[in-house]
Amino acid sequence: MDLEIVWLVRVAWITVWVVSILPLLIASIPTSKLDSFRDLVLSFAGRGKILHPSSQKFTIPQKYFAHFYVIGVVWTTLLLAATWMYAYEMAPLSSGEFQLSDIASHLAGGSHVFSIHKSHMTPVEHRFKAWRAVFLLLLMEIHVLRRLIESIYVFKYSPTARMHFLGYFAGLFFYVTAPLSLCSNIAPEVARFTGNQVAEFIANGKSHTSSPEVNLLLSISSLTKLGSLQWIGGAIFLWGWIHQRRCHAILGSLRENPSQAKEYIIPYGDWFGMVSCPHFLAEIVLYAGLLIASGGTDINIWLLFGFVAANLTYAAGETHRWYLRKFENYPANRHAIFPYVY
Repeated sequence: MDLEIVWLVRVAWITVWVVSILPLLIASIPTSKLDSFRDLVLSFAGRGKILHPSSQKFTIPQKYFAHFYVIGVVWTTLLLAATWMYAYEMAPLSSGEFQLSDIASHLAGGSHVFSIHKSHMTPVEHRFKAWRAVFLLLLMEIHVLRRLIESIYVFKYSPTARMHFLGYFAGLFFYVTAPLSLCSNIAPEVARFTGNQVAEFIANGKSHTSSPEVNLLLSISSLTKLGSLQWIGGAIFLWGWIHQRRCHAILGSLRENPSQAKEYIIPYGDWFGMVSCPHFLAEIVLYAGLLIASGGTDINIWLLFGFVAANLTYAAGETHRWYLRKFENYPANRHAIFPYVY
């Protein structure tokens, strides 16, 4: 079971890459010979204002985006609670045994940076991995909670805004698989621990089951013993998180009045001064922070980050071209998503 979850997540990401990301990359090749293919891809991948007109009958309201974040919050919370309890009970970090050399060796990945599993993992390395998963899931929880709140209180989707039903299922897949990717290396141990706890509860009943006593200060103390990469990645994550919140607030403010429900207005402020889709750029930045905080040794998290970057870069390019067609006075100095590059 130790390798099964890791491999299942990896196969899932590779499948999604082949089915969705590879066509996006091909469609991005600037040649007129691919115009028909590009229209076909956009009919599936588009949403809102960039949705291809021919795919309207296979669409659902874009406001269903909120479903993604409901699933994301529930699933991430369950994973975080289970992983945190496992780490607290079975893998506490004590300063006396957590040596700097162990941290450096683990962060560097040794000679097996891209290995699937280390059969000779030391207790310290295992504990570090457990608390690193807690840290990553904690960041993910902060992210999906904000996205859920924004989907309810900030965004006012146009009544005509639609998305393809395949894109809807892709979003559900993402918010199930992404949190699991952040803890897949420790998931087998967490699953066994949680299963044992449930089995004990069923067999002995509530009155005979030991109730774990959680010391919040001890939990925080263990998190503070993580390495520098975790804190650098966390800082980058928060940088992207803050700017995405600002950009979403700007987009939400464009439709505060009911009379603006069907109008499109050029957004200004924050990173909108540089790119057309700064909220997409911020999303890439915060997932880059998660990648760095993970130590960069897990292929599943690389696949997760690549999926986010490729998908949002393509969407940003189409959105930028839509803005240029829609507004004659659109700022000429803006790029699609990466300042001064694209």
